[in-house]
Amino acid sequence: MGDASVYRRLTHPKRVLSVGRGGQTRGVADEDDVRRVALALPQVEEIPSEGFDFRVGGKGFVWSYPDREGGRRVIRTDVAVLYVGDEAEKQALVLGEPERFFATPGYDGFPLVVLRLAAVTPTRLEELVVDAWRMRAPADLAADLPDGWRAPRT
Repeated sequence: MGDASVYRRLTHPKRVLSVGRGGQTRGVADEDDVRRVALALPQVEEIPSEGFDFRVGGKGFVWSYPDREGGRRVIRTDVAVLYVGDEAEKQALVLGEPERFFATPGYDGFPLVVLRLAAVTPTRLEELVVDAWRMRAPADLAADLPDGWRAPRT
């Protein structure tokens, strides 16, 4: 069947699944996972948009990627923009995991990375969204979120 470290993609009614080592199945993240995690965090506001756009304390921490196709703006809900701590973290993600993260010239100079949702599991997405929320939330609110916090699963 090939190298066990290579993941096979299977079609599932709701999402794509990856089959990895030992045949275990892991779902890949999608916009529903972004929404589930973001809305479970304290004091999050979803801004009406064509995709998703979440803020805490008036500051954005994760939103749909606004792509350009044929000269027009297209909101991509399969790709998310995430706030990261600084340029060093941005570069570490983009250079270290180019299959998952990328940057665009429009975000040059900003601590933002672009994430292909289908390239991460819901668990990894949750870690990334919670980290982005912690960096944008007011300090007292972020301090109140327990380490190891998990969003409810649906």
